[in-house]
Amino acid sequence: MMLVRYFAAARAQAGVDSEEWQEPDLGSLVEAIGRRHGERMAAILDSSSLLVDGTVASDRSRSLDGVDSVDVLPPFAGG
Repeated sequence: MMLVRYFAAARAQAGVDSEEWQEPDLGSLVEAIGRRHGERMAAILDSSSLLVDGTVASDRSRSLDGVDSVDVLPPFAGG
């Protein structure tokens, strides 16, 4: 199990700060989160940065075996 932490718009859409998930790869995780939290969350995930154990990951085929956490960071506004 890994901890998925949501920030900003992702947190608002999920309705929780974090959840535990078990998925084999990043693409499967993104799809499962979208199914659970709806189309709006799927759209948020499409534009979000995903940090896997603190490192930005863009390869959706990346294995999540042994991963402790994934952070969902939507684009932030402001300066």
